[in-house]
Amino acid sequence: MRDGDVGLRPRARAAALALGTAALGGCVVFMPETTIRYNPACGTMERHMELRAYQTAAFVSCRNDGCAELLVLAGAVSAASLVVSGSIAVVGDIVYWLEAVQRCPGK
Repeated sequence: MRDGDVGLRPRARAAALALGTAALGGCVVFMPETTIRYNPACGTMERHMELRAYQTAAFVSCRNDGCAELLVLAGAVSAASLVVSGSIAVVGDIVYWLEAVQRCPGK
């Protein structure tokens, strides 16, 4: 190790730890979104549903057992959001597909 590199390692390790904690410790929710695409075969606009993930919070100052509890809670919220929003997206996409079939029977 050179003389100028003495303080680099602890700073880099702290920065990586802070970045990893922010990325893993965030609460992610999923939301269904409707997109519109043009279908050139039928000459119509068709709607589709997609899931989008949004990070709503990051835990930057948790310690010991409190941090584990927050991560478990964030995981439960994310899983519930994925199940509910995924179900909405699937049902919505089926409805949009039925609409598209009615407008363009050859599809």
